[in-house]
Amino acid sequence: MNIQVKQRITLKIRRMGVNGEGIGFYQKTLVFVPGALKGEEVYCQVTAVKRNFIEARLLKVNRASKFRVDPACPLYKLCGGCQIMHLRYDQQLHFKTDLLRQALKKFQPQGFENYEIRPTIGMEEPSYYRAKLQFQTRLMKGHVQAGLYAEHSHRLIAIQDCLVQDKMTQKVINQVGVLLTKHRIPIYDERRAGGIRTVMVRRARETGQIQLIFVTSRQVNLTKLVEELVGQFPEIVTVAVNWHARKSSEIYGEKTEIIWGQEAIEEAVLDYEFSLSPRAFYQLNPEQTQVLYGEAVKALALQGHEQLSDAYCGVGTIGFAFAKKVKSVRGMDLIPEAIADAKRNAARLGLKNTDYEVGRAEDIIPRWYKAGYRADALIVDPPRTGLDEQLLETIVRYQPEKMVYVSCNVSTLARDLVQLAKVYQVDYIQSVDMFPHTARTECVVKLQRRKG
Repeated sequence: MNIQVKQRITLKIRRMGVNGEGIGFYQKTLVFVPGALKGEEVYCQVTAVKRNFIEARLLKVNRASKFRVDPACPLYKLCGGCQIMHLRYDQQLHFKTDLLRQALKKFQPQGFENYEIRPTIGMEEPSYYRAKLQFQTRLMKGHVQAGLYAEHSHRLIAIQDCLVQDKMTQKVINQVGVLLTKHRIPIYDERRAGGIRTVMVRRARETGQIQLIFVTSRQVNLTKLVEELVGQFPEIVTVAVNWHARKSSEIYGEKTEIIWGQEAIEEAVLDYEFSLSPRAFYQLNPEQTQVLYGEAVKALALQGHEQLSDAYCGVGTIGFAFAKKVKSVRGMDLIPEAIADAKRNAARLGLKNTDYEVGRAEDIIPRWYKAGYRADALIVDPPRTGLDEQLLETIVRYQPEKMVYVSCNVSTLARDLVQLAKVYQVDYIQSVDMFPHTARTECVVKLQRRKG
């Protein structure tokens, strides 16, 4: 390619990529331009020249898309938490449907051209939707600040009012910063000091209960801070400490200890309630979780006689939606606290047909099958990495009659469908906008075993 770093070029943006960036072509080479929108003509500066593509920084929009809007957040260009707030919301939904089509075209699972791709289901009010906050902490000019790292860096952007974060969790984290400063709690510094690294605040939308986790690399005394904090916020019912001394990008260490209050908060979805321990996974957007789980129930279309396997079950939330509609539910998860919650939740709901184990789905499901268990229906809700190869092989080998795949990553979904589509018919894919203003979406895929 006859192009150099720092060279300035004009581009027509042809489409948008998986990270929300604009994509154009220069000398038949892909150019990725964050902040550019489909249909725009932009002036940009090359920042990196790779073997098969170019990265560039947006300098000026020569001809703007009619769907470009001014982001409401003053920190939008700094923090990196959102990627497409400059795109009108109805068009964000079209973009997320298009992302799915792009992923399918790239991996080309059997029959993908004929899949029914349903329009993305959005929110009426796509703001302040995140019920869980995880902010890093840093000591800056004598004051503790909490926020997110700027994209591709460890430079903290202090955030006092996040437009996608639940307002109460934001109020709590703001006060946590004040109290960490007041009580001179040690704060983590990558170069020299140990202390508080991250603070997690989660609020149950149904009950309003709040829980916190202080992630720390060393012993800290939080007694006075917690006393003040819970006095100011009576909604707080759980405070925990997570020990994470290793230098790594992972947010949490292995050990979590409750230091104040009860073990869990109470939340609800669809028509049932459940408990959430501090480390247990639950969807970030409670309002859209109602929609997502409703779509999963609709897609599985159970008759009442089925044995259901719930892979990556968390605290059991998806499985509970089916428990009264099937003969049995079996689930598994890597986090012991989540499985303990699942068992407690099932008991509280009076469910006698559930069984939960700690471990990897790719290890447990094959063991169940070897012991003679046969699932008629399967629901999988894996992390962004998608299905483990061993689990995929097990599914293809034993072929439960019905399957629903809940995905938070269209790329790994499309990749996994290459194997699944060999034995399953993809009836439809329904995307749900769980993360407005970001380049991410969730999908519910209805699959049925092929006949013959």
